[in-house]
Amino acid sequence: MYKRIHAIVLLFVSGILIVFMVSACNSNTITSNQLDSSSTQNCRVIKHAMGETCVPDNPQRIVVLDVMTMEDVIALGEKPLGAPLNNFAPHIPTKGIVDLGDSEAISLERMLALKPDLIIGLADPWSGTQPYPKLSQIAPTVLVEFNHSGEWKEIFTFVGEVLGKSEQVKQVMADYSQRVEIFQQKMNSGAKSETQVSVIRLYPETITLYTKPGFIGTILEDAGLSRPPSQDLDLEATKILTGDTIQYSISREAFDKADADVVFVIVGNWDSKIKDVLSSLKSDKLWSTLKAVRQNKVYEVGNYWVGSGPIAANAVIDDLFKYLVETP
Repeated sequence: MYKRIHAIVLLFVSGILIVFMVSACNSNTITSNQLDSSSTQNCRVIKHAMGETCVPDNPQRIVVLDVMTMEDVIALGEKPLGAPLNNFAPHIPTKGIVDLGDSEAISLERMLALKPDLIIGLADPWSGTQPYPKLSQIAPTVLVEFNHSGEWKEIFTFVGEVLGKSEQVKQVMADYSQRVEIFQQKMNSGAKSETQVSVIRLYPETITLYTKPGFIGTILEDAGLSRPPSQDLDLEATKILTGDTIQYSISREAFDKADADVVFVIVGNWDSKIKDVLSSLKSDKLWSTLKAVRQNKVYEVGNYWVGSGPIAANAVIDDLFKYLVETP
């Protein structure tokens, strides 16, 4: 009798344990699946800002965490399933991509519903690293170190490596270099070879000058265009002078620092107040004294001038052809 009761108790306890284990497995399905997919399926180990991750050889369901990696993924012929779509520039096609919310507050619930097999993003020291442990439970996650927009070529190369598309990266950059070379040839064939270019950006509360290290600085340098002394600063000189890496604010009394043979004004679409800033700038008497203003060589351009990848870079080259080569 005692043995029978003992057997029944053991059976009962075993049943409870089985239910508990099944429940535990179900609650950790994402983690266990990701561990399986990242460790036993066909994948490559990628070193990145947060360590090492084994990513699928041919990812099909990619999610991105920011505009830079999104542009790179699209430039390589892939369409992300989801991305934070706040403040995306018009040059990046976003139709059919699920909005994951603000880039600094990604919706993990929306991301989870997409069932991604790869997550790519920036480990941005300015806005804080994305919640890597949580992201890596959803899918293999790769975060690339990011300091400023002038690193766009290196980041594009890295994204190509993650996607297994390094050869496509080389082709995209070769096409870009060819366009830059053609632009240089056309500029050097006339009296425009010494053209000095200034780049300013409008914010709701301030106006900034871009120096050489940033995204636009690298493109202008590739194009062989010189900068005014106020912007002819490398990374260290910019940091020493301004405390920033790629731009610095100027007051109304310092408008002369924005002058050059040609001035490009980045107006963008990130804030409705910028229209008022632009209107106020155009009516300012100090602004009207600049040489470029007097000679009607001030051109308004979109926010693709602030970055962030090869699609934007080619859009900038389009503008350089349009305003510096095709104009009389």
